[in-house]
Amino acid sequence: MTAFLKAWEDKSEITVDELAAIDSQELYLVDIRDEAAFERGSVPGALNLNPLELQQGGYDLPEDKLIVCVCMWGKISLGLANNLREQGYTAVSLKGGYALWLQKKLEKETAAAAVDDKRLKYIENSLRKKYKRKISGKFVETICDYKLVEKGDKIAVCISGGKDSMLMAKLFQELKRHNKIPFELVFLCMDPGYNEMNRHIIEENAKLLQIPLTFFSTDIFESVFHVEESPCYLCAKMRRGYLYRKARELGCNKIALGHHFDDVIETNLMSMLYSGAIRTMMPRVKSTSCPGMELIRPLYRIREADIKSWRDDNGLYFIQCACKFTETCSTCHTDGTTDSKRLEVKKLIAKLAETNPQVPGNIFHAMENVNLDTVLQYKLHGEEHSFMEDFD
Repeated sequence: MTAFLKAWEDKSEITVDELAAIDSQELYLVDIRDEAAFERGSVPGALNLNPLELQQGGYDLPEDKLIVCVCMWGKISLGLANNLREQGYTAVSLKGGYALWLQKKLEKETAAAAVDDKRLKYIENSLRKKYKRKISGKFVETICDYKLVEKGDKIAVCISGGKDSMLMAKLFQELKRHNKIPFELVFLCMDPGYNEMNRHIIEENAKLLQIPLTFFSTDIFESVFHVEESPCYLCAKMRRGYLYRKARELGCNKIALGHHFDDVIETNLMSMLYSGAIRTMMPRVKSTSCPGMELIRPLYRIREADIKSWRDDNGLYFIQCACKFTETCSTCHTDGTTDSKRLEVKKLIAKLAETNPQVPGNIFHAMENVNLDTVLQYKLHGEEHSFMEDFD
């Protein structure tokens, strides 16, 4: 055992600062969060491995490197590091997990950006140039085709802290700068009960991107924390209601959400496979609970892959789900079955697209090409109709 590994033999955790000071050649980073969380961002150089297989010795791990286990909050990774040490490896857990690593990274970048605004200019220029066709152009196209922004609108751009809503905020800023139609924006961020670290990450990203957030707090996470059946559905429904009410209180007539192309086609397929219905996520919806309010989805035609590419090209890191169900690392796939129905459908579409790249587009356009002459039964304004009505 080298002197370097000997120094870590009796330690169970490594701090973010200690990690940064070590030569990457001495480290073997293992991220045990689920695939979706890992794709949203991870410590550079980390490998996404299954914690159960790690515990069972299913991987050929290096004995001449310090193995650093990473999860969201540094809790489950601590137990895994202990298990690996029992197997004979030199292993530690990243203290505070990916969340603390991300927080410290953003603090440094925000401080640097305050002195030199070149990075922000680069990010904004990437939307005007490199991503003009795939992102900015599709954003404007969607707004024009569905008349999402109209004269006199005051739009609450709803910020969750993820890549989609942050991108939407930058696109709206660009539109405001160059559009001749008079409209107003409020960048609305609801705190449904974030822990201090998650809220700080959102605030640091907003500072870096110069997005002026309007925060308001609710106790939604506490309300749904002990709900056993469909807590995520209830949470989403409650958040939507709070956003509508706060937006109306601020004088807004529309709220904008960051659902993108992939969300739309996944919802289409999920409705068919799991609900037995043909239903889509609309680009523009009138609220039934808040009269006079509308919901708009300006990222409707933008592919998630292009959003990820924009994020990664600019070295940006955003939070994923920040609810209290993930604070104990429930996003780590500890039981091997945590993939949601949406992730299943996402993987199915990706698999089909390997042999036919037109599949995602065909799913999207299918909702624009509904032939009622070939439909058994449909609803219009809540009233059911059958093909038999006009058969004779």
